[in-house]
Amino acid sequence: MRHVATSDRNAYDRCIFHLFDTEGEFLLILGLGVYPNLGVIDAYATLRTGSTLYATRASDALSDENRMRMAVGPLRIEVERPLHDFRLTCAADPDDPDGLAYEITWRADFPALWEPHHTQRRGARLTLEGKRFVQAGRAEGRLRAGGRESEVRGWTGTRDRSWGVRPVPGEEGGRFAEDRPTEGFHWIWAPVRFDDRFLMVVVQEDADGYRTLNDATLVREGHRDRQLGWPRADIAYRPGTRHPSGAVVHLTDPADGTPLDLGVEILTSSPLAVGAGYPPAEDWQHGTWRGPGWTDRRVYDLSDPAAHPLAAYGVSDHAARFTLGGQVGHGIFEHGSFGRHDPSGFTGFDSVAPARP
Repeated sequence: MRHVATSDRNAYDRCIFHLFDTEGEFLLILGLGVYPNLGVIDAYATLRTGSTLYATRASDALSDENRMRMAVGPLRIEVERPLHDFRLTCAADPDDPDGLAYEITWRADFPALWEPHHTQRRGARLTLEGKRFVQAGRAEGRLRAGGRESEVRGWTGTRDRSWGVRPVPGEEGGRFAEDRPTEGFHWIWAPVRFDDRFLMVVVQEDADGYRTLNDATLVREGHRDRQLGWPRADIAYRPGTRHPSGAVVHLTDPADGTPLDLGVEILTSSPLAVGAGYPPAEDWQHGTWRGPGWTDRRVYDLSDPAAHPLAAYGVSDHAARFTLGGQVGHGIFEHGSFGRHDPSGFTGFDSVAPARP
């Protein structure tokens, strides 16, 4: 583990957890990553409640001593039982009693599921190659934010672990970017937990609708995984935006070809470009060097989208209620659509959903 298999500066190893209640009052997103060829380890946690987003971020120098220890500043992820039980911690700031803090146990309900091998190229250059798995479970514990302490009980929990090569800020320009500008990007990533099964849907399309990533797999304990065909999503967007208000993902029963519709009802949302360090965040992004022992805590007001204009050009995570075949489940509907996307009728980066008649 000391020596990564590539000299690419963008080599990474990262995880993300989503935890939320079934009413959409809270959405907690947290993660940790290491960047061995940049010498950086960092972590983050964001909590959306109402229109307020509480964020804690930390970064440090990666060394042999902390390479295998998932802890940065006040943020810590402990593996109590591999692929099953985890303890998630954000220590309180003694100087900020209103800041984010939590102590939560995450337990798996289903086996981990491999996601498709993910690659992207810019011309002849490989810019992203990731291997990843996803898992669903539940969360218990306590959290505190804004001077209010809340119990975490029966919350839905999903997690994703990925590693490989993924762009880190610092070399986005140059000839490749100039010769091959990005025309469009369309993304859906949806892990859904039902009482007796777990469904994973992932879709990535280019500007013309060409699909570069595709999977819809249903997992049940003791049964072979079922592949539910070629997912096709009808997304309802809020007028004047690309923010989904709901969706229907069309799937197929492999046994007889019967159509299956996955309904999506958005409960609450958190843009990953605000607080969580995903591009195109302005104040901090994963893998960037902030010096040893850096910790930053912030509170964002999400009531006015105009205050965070770049969030529209990044991926957002939506806690959602899902329906499938009469069953109700909960999960994450992660979505990003920017630039041209012919199947959706978007013509460019300034194109949004039309106003309703």
